[in-house]
Amino acid sequence: MKIVMVGQGAFGRKHLDGLKNIGDVEVASLVGGSKDSTAAVAKQYGIPHATTDLAEALALPGIDAAILTSPTQVHAAQAEQVMKAGKHVEIEIPIADSLADAKRIGAVQKATGKIAMAGHTRRFNPSHLWVANRIKKGELRVQQLVVQTYFFRRKNINLEGKPRSWTDHLLWHHACHTVDLFHYVTGEVPSVVHAVQGPPHPELKIAMDMSIHMRTPSGAVCSLSLSFNNDGPQGTFFRYICDNGTYIARYDDLFDGKENKIDLSGVAVSMNGIELQDREFVAAIRDNR
Repeated sequence: MKIVMVGQGAFGRKHLDGLKNIGDVEVASLVGGSKDSTAAVAKQYGIPHATTDLAEALALPGIDAAILTSPTQVHAAQAEQVMKAGKHVEIEIPIADSLADAKRIGAVQKATGKIAMAGHTRRFNPSHLWVANRIKKGELRVQQLVVQTYFFRRKNINLEGKPRSWTDHLLWHHACHTVDLFHYVTGEVPSVVHAVQGPPHPELKIAMDMSIHMRTPSGAVCSLSLSFNNDGPQGTFFRYICDNGTYIARYDDLFDGKENKIDLSGVAVSMNGIELQDREFVAAIRDNR
């Protein structure tokens, strides 16, 4: 299977690292926003073709699909371009920064019949998979999911501290992960939702602090705190308070409420959530589902 990777930044490289472990998959082209950095990353990963033109990459012989890790503002246009070129597409979250563009992606998917996958990595992190599997077996029930999403981003920079060409957002990017995860692990749509945000940053023009609360019809509660002002450990940390134990998820690692690490070696074929996400995309294409 030949795949085009769109985006040469930090998250694009995370996908490239995961794809290396999936059999019979080749990244045939890397599409980036900068000619020099795209060529450098392509050389680093042994990718035979590098370009700043998505159409050029999609026109290569035998291309099956594309994975978009480009800036959010171009996701909808690129996803439409990929599907209309007859290729399947995986779109890193957020799939768009407006409801209209998200609906546009859905409409093009229905019109073309191509597979379109949203990159909800939390569904594939072994830590969350372990909890979700026990819930499905009836061994656990979530009473409260407490989530902290904290970064220190008073300038327009990425995870590596480099300048970004787009402005990140707590709501449509980071909160979206947790909202989807809460839907996924409870199997319910929240019936009560409250949200508040702090004042916008004078230069970035986005709220730097936010709080979201949800409750499902059965009574499960989610408390989500988000900040770009936190000068401390960065990332998203999840505490599952359940009827049968408390569990703390930190990316692909899981601990009980007393900080004892839980063995996740039997949960999936990999300990890398992004690799597992890409495996699902590849499997969906192969299974035509």
